[in-house]
Amino acid sequence: MGDLSDKQKKTLLRIVCSIVMTAVLALSHLTGALLFVLYMCDYLLIGYDILIKAFKGIKNRQPLDECLLMSIATIGAIALALYERSGDYLEAVAVMLFYQIGEWFQGYAVGKSRRHIGELMDIAPDRANIETEGGVLEQVDPDDVEIGTLIVVQPGERIPIDGVIREGESSLDTSSLTGESMPRDVKPGDEVASGCINQSGMLRIETTKEFCESTASKVMELIEDAGMRKSKSEQFITRFARVYTPAVVISALALAVLPPVVLLLTGNEPGWGTWIYRALTFLVISCPCALVVSIPLSFFAGIGGASRQGVLVKGSNYLELLAKTSTIVFDKTGTLTKGAFEVKAIHPDVIEPHQLLHLASHVERYSNHPIANSVRLAYPDEADECVIENVEEIPGHGIRAGVNGDDIAVGNARLMDKMGAEVHECELCTGSGTSLHVTINNKYAGHIVIADAMKPHSKQAMAELKKCGVSKLVMLTGDSEKVAREVALELGIDEVYANLLPQDKVARVEELLASKRSGENLAFVGDGINDAPVLARSDVGIAMGAMGSDAAIEAADIVLMDDDPLKIATAIRISSKCLRIVRENIWFAIGVKLICLLLGAFGIANMWAAIFADVGVMVLAVLNAIRCMFIKGVKAEDDRS
Repeated sequence: MGDLSDKQKKTLLRIVCSIVMTAVLALSHLTGALLFVLYMCDYLLIGYDILIKAFKGIKNRQPLDECLLMSIATIGAIALALYERSGDYLEAVAVMLFYQIGEWFQGYAVGKSRRHIGELMDIAPDRANIETEGGVLEQVDPDDVEIGTLIVVQPGERIPIDGVIREGESSLDTSSLTGESMPRDVKPGDEVASGCINQSGMLRIETTKEFCESTASKVMELIEDAGMRKSKSEQFITRFARVYTPAVVISALALAVLPPVVLLLTGNEPGWGTWIYRALTFLVISCPCALVVSIPLSFFAGIGGASRQGVLVKGSNYLELLAKTSTIVFDKTGTLTKGAFEVKAIHPDVIEPHQLLHLASHVERYSNHPIANSVRLAYPDEADECVIENVEEIPGHGIRAGVNGDDIAVGNARLMDKMGAEVHECELCTGSGTSLHVTINNKYAGHIVIADAMKPHSKQAMAELKKCGVSKLVMLTGDSEKVAREVALELGIDEVYANLLPQDKVARVEELLASKRSGENLAFVGDGINDAPVLARSDVGIAMGAMGSDAAIEAADIVLMDDDPLKIATAIRISSKCLRIVRENIWFAIGVKLICLLLGAFGIANMWAAIFADVGVMVLAVLNAIRCMFIKGVKAEDDRS
């Protein structure tokens, strides 16, 4: 009961009371006016709100909805029972009762899906802690915090604004953003996103964005906008209901009037009561609740299920497009690779490998170049007793310094030429990467190969996409042909295009869009500001949400909150199952209704069959729809036990 709203609790209480009262009246031996009064009390108890909605619809000149159909059918059934003096008011009450049960199930399902998405809406705190000069923490509105401000996040609190940790170590719960349950350990210098929960130590974070531009705020905007973009299936159902509802009302009137008139003109007994009863049954059967409710709910549940997996879909139309995607085009750097250098190999010439890395790391600690940072990370244990002096950075070449009395130079081949040191090529250096050469006292000592690191799940992601039915994987990159082809070969990508400028990427995507078959879609996956034009041009744009640029996230239709390409396969799996459930509901609802409508028109189906055709089908369709919330994501191979 804790998951129910106050309105749902009250409706459930009314349903239970009506069931008890209906059962007592059905088993009683009461007759006449008393039975009528008690049944009317029961009818109003369970159906007063439906009658009010129907009246308001007529008043607002929008009468043709399911509330009016239910009201006409049930009031008509009561009128027929009075006219025939049968005292059989049970059918009218049962129609309203079962309709309310169906509506309650629908409300519960929608509420459950909304709560899953609503959990994401709570990821942005409404307060930020700023430490005053006296060391006292002052709570302020995050909107008032400027870039570069030092904020304090205590254990158990959510990070309110994106930033960089300046003091403190902790573990972060990132599940609300990424869907991953494994905590992430952080330390000074690490970038952190708003919305994550600080689990242990106190953190002092220097903000790098304003609150409105932070990750949590962007996520909330995406969720709020998602419901505004309807899929083709939803648009079809909306148009269908607008035509279908008045059509069945006219058909029901014709069924109630035309046969008796024809019988009367031919000299036969018109049988008004029989045909009106059939028309009322026809009305109950014809309610489009199952379609109107279950189709949007299926997509809504699918978006909620994707959010739980760390995939934000900006609208159900993109969920539908993704399910029909046959070609996926990838950017390389920051999408399939980390976009950060790391030491790939060490090839010494005259000393041991660890000594070569040791000398290079001592010299590179004085450089801010990304390559220098990768060398420092590869050898973090720098000895304090080393004496470093006469540090000289040579722009475009490298850096040199005195280390314990030796002259050490670290840089590119141009620096080696400048120093007169002969570079010794290594037969092992056949792959891509940048060689960082080292000399000791002007003598060549070896080189270190630096390369862009592959993301852990990139290779598995490509294999999973093939399993999901994606027929073509393409990579577009501004990197060199050699590097691009090596990455493509390692990952199993079908086509690769290198040395591309942003406008070249758009041109390539245009060519791929022109060559794809009708009914198939093309998705582009990227992270940088240079990818924004391609993301906007493709059928489905997928952006990396954690480290991707704001422009890319804004232009994309789907956002991966943890930058893991494996989540694309998860998104396709969810979208495919969601679309399959939508089709199941459409065919099931229309099929059952058509059969029951024909049976009702010929007098074979009574009001109880009508109840199943309307409420029963709706409940089954809704229960089928909420399966979209519980689709499992693709499991990373290194996470499997």
